[in-house]
Amino acid sequence: MTLAEQDQRLRALIDATIGLNSELSLDALLEKVVETAARLTEARYAALGVIDESGAELERFVTTGIDKEHHAAIGSLPRGRGILGVLIRDVQPLRLADLGDDPRSVGFPPNHPAMRSFLGVPIQLRGVPYGNLYLAEKADGEPFTADDEEIVTLLAAQAAVAIENARLYESATRWSRQVESLHDVVRSIVEQTELDTMLDLVCRKLRELIGARLAFAALPADDETLSIVAADEVDRDTPSVLGHRLPRYGSKSGRVLERGQSARVDSVFDDPEIDQEEARRLGVRTGLMVPLIVRGEPIGIIALHDKLGKSARFTEADLRLAEIFAARAAVAVDLSGRVARDTVRRVVEAQELERSRLARELHDETGQALTSILLGLKSIRAAPTEDEAAAAEEGVRELVVQALQDVRALAVELRPSALDDFGLVAALERLAQTFSERSGVAARVEAHLDGRLPPEIETTLYRFVQEALTNVVKHAQAEHVSILLTRRGPGVSAVIEDDGRGFVPEEVRKDALGIVGMRERLALLRGTLSIESQPGAGTTLVAFLPVDLQ
Repeated sequence: MTLAEQDQRLRALIDATIGLNSELSLDALLEKVVETAARLTEARYAALGVIDESGAELERFVTTGIDKEHHAAIGSLPRGRGILGVLIRDVQPLRLADLGDDPRSVGFPPNHPAMRSFLGVPIQLRGVPYGNLYLAEKADGEPFTADDEEIVTLLAAQAAVAIENARLYESATRWSRQVESLHDVVRSIVEQTELDTMLDLVCRKLRELIGARLAFAALPADDETLSIVAADEVDRDTPSVLGHRLPRYGSKSGRVLERGQSARVDSVFDDPEIDQEEARRLGVRTGLMVPLIVRGEPIGIIALHDKLGKSARFTEADLRLAEIFAARAAVAVDLSGRVARDTVRRVVEAQELERSRLARELHDETGQALTSILLGLKSIRAAPTEDEAAAAEEGVRELVVQALQDVRALAVELRPSALDDFGLVAALERLAQTFSERSGVAARVEAHLDGRLPPEIETTLYRFVQEALTNVVKHAQAEHVSILLTRRGPGVSAVIEDDGRGFVPEEVRKDALGIVGMRERLALLRGTLSIESQPGAGTTLVAFLPVDLQ
């Protein structure tokens, strides 16, 4: 090779190196390295094999010179046997005039193009091997030269630096995505109290980040089984495993729960603790299972199965990430349980307060009315004249009418018949009419709904409006109040607006049972309550309940 040719080759190498160092995508970088090596050596075929974490075989194989049809005909890419394995083991450049003459060669698979001349150069940095460059079939039919080996060795050294930079960039990007996903999970824990919603988020984010086919969360259903309560699966809107029961004893999941220690399974067929029938039922090959631990006690597990890609095995990095997510998920499970218990306690307290109020009204009003009726009946019998008896009878009749009205009013408060017979709108119109007659506050109902709503939705919205009107009488000093029912997105909303004195929402006592009761009643159906008010400007309450109205 002349000096001019060597100079031209070095310039081409420098230009290629600049291009390599500007590339941050690892896949694009590997393709550039292969194409550059082929161009610098005039090789017909070139390939780059990336060594896996074990250092024993290839996890990725990038080629040039072979079209897609030949790739498909050849089949699986090489894993690092024969001459390719020699480079992995020895980490030294290797030049061969004819591959077939070397006793270490294992030949080519069917449909593979013929190759004779060969040049292999390791890609390593600070003694750490990243992979190998393979070149075959020099254009002039001659063997590769020492100059070819030297230029490819220089390229490999530059490629090692570029590959490390690309891997660091990918690692930083992956960590950024992981942090963002962790923030999503933490926000969900703060904003959501529904257990299934939180665990669905954890499973989805974890499966996407690690790249698994399946992720699920399982909690103890009873003393004998674990139930899969949340799951995320590739290409399935509804995971096939949702609601599935796992044996608590005699299964890997149960043992992870019992021990409170994570487990990584490279092959379900080789692990003696795996229930093979269960593995076949789930259709899994590899696994990663981590316990959900709260205050030192395991309360459930998160499992991932079948990593996507060329290898279905999970790594130690996958395990560490899963454990981080499991720690957050454990907090979610514990928090959801405590919130649910607290919600039930508050609902029970509110029910008891309501029962106490009704008992007082029955005792103080209806009871006194009935006592007055009894006394009136006695006065009728004791009346000395017919006129006095008639007057006493008229008084008793008035007491009976009043008592009936009181009993009917209590019955309406307990469960208005209009709600069952005619629906929410009719029941609210009746409620508004009665409210206006008793309080003197003008009430108006406006509804934009098509047809009936599910019974539990109608009941919840009726009770919400009922409690809101009670608050108007007690606190608002309003002259007008409006009730608006309308569809909103995937649900229905009820807006109660008055022109009363208003208040500062942030200053409402946390133990204000009217507001607390509204929120908790709505929350039982995944509903929300918002309050808009300021002194002198009235108050607006907005309740929203998700419901399928189609």
